[in-house]
Amino acid sequence: MVNSSHPGRKPTWTVIGGGNGGQALAGHLALMGFPVRLYDIVPETIDVIRGQQGIQVEGAVKGFGRIEFATTDLAEAIGAADIVMVVAPAVAHRIIAKNCAPLLENGQMVFIHPGATGGALEFKRILDEENCDKQVTVSEANSLLYACRSPQPGRVSILGIKKELMVAALPGAETSRVVSMLTTAFPQMASGANVMETSLSNPNAMMHPGPTLLNTAMIESGREWLYYWDGITPSIGAFVEAMDTERMALGRALALDLPSIREWYRLAYGAAGATLSDAVKENQAYAGVKGQHSLRTRSLLEDVPMGLVPMVSLGKLLGVPVERMETVVRLAEFVLGEDLVSRGRTVENLGLAGMSAEEIRRYLETGRRG
Repeated sequence: MVNSSHPGRKPTWTVIGGGNGGQALAGHLALMGFPVRLYDIVPETIDVIRGQQGIQVEGAVKGFGRIEFATTDLAEAIGAADIVMVVAPAVAHRIIAKNCAPLLENGQMVFIHPGATGGALEFKRILDEENCDKQVTVSEANSLLYACRSPQPGRVSILGIKKELMVAALPGAETSRVVSMLTTAFPQMASGANVMETSLSNPNAMMHPGPTLLNTAMIESGREWLYYWDGITPSIGAFVEAMDTERMALGRALALDLPSIREWYRLAYGAAGATLSDAVKENQAYAGVKGQHSLRTRSLLEDVPMGLVPMVSLGKLLGVPVERMETVVRLAEFVLGEDLVSRGRTVENLGLAGMSAEEIRRYLETGRRG
């Protein structure tokens, strides 16, 4: 736990997730001198990192990050940590929350990085359902700090680091404390109004499902292609920007002034352009990001149920038209032949059903219903 009597002590971080983002964060934190533990469910990943006692980091950050330990034992990873950072696919957040519930300790902060749409709300709902009685603050970021790739366990390449990242806590009254802790490592993390602002500022929901579906022919052609530079054509970029107006309208219904997806690229990467298609091509961190060769990727299987579905559900609750978002959701279901809505986040399973916009805002600030 963070001890106020030792203000100079660096907080201990537990990173849950040993994929691209988890290894990048664990390695970078270790290079900055923070005590870091890494947890993952894949023994092969943990064995490599444990054997070499850390992670080799390349790209925008370079060096060998020596971590405290890597483990497949969640209790070992969480014990006495100050910050429990969940860096895992959003589809895994529910089970991670359930498994963490009996292990969390008073004063710990759970930081979902990123939360997709509704990550902190879902995590808090699961902790409540599991009768977690510890004083724990749940928080989330709107995106992952890095563009990164891990070609093999124990080695990660950080292609780019965002200039700004939005963070908020549930309850919102805890956001300033959370940001104060996080900026001991990452000064670019800034306060959002609440976890609905971070959730509705999730860029993946805009940038992944629609463009992926509209590039189906390219994906199935077998050719090599670049996701952002080849895939975000002027017409596809224009469609995304039109869909983005629905996201911003959701924000206005909750008294949030959300930047457009094109403005987000300027804030996050310093990449500007007259159109979204232009802006992504100004982002050098995306220069080598290859397009996928299958539709069965996180761009649909995660970013639809955990990104767009909750936005559509929220739009219906608040009476905000979300026709383009709903079209992408339905098209993804038709193309994949799967029900993505029933497995997704909705106002019902996020604990917002039946609430007015004012009631939602009050819950976000206080963490209490009614």
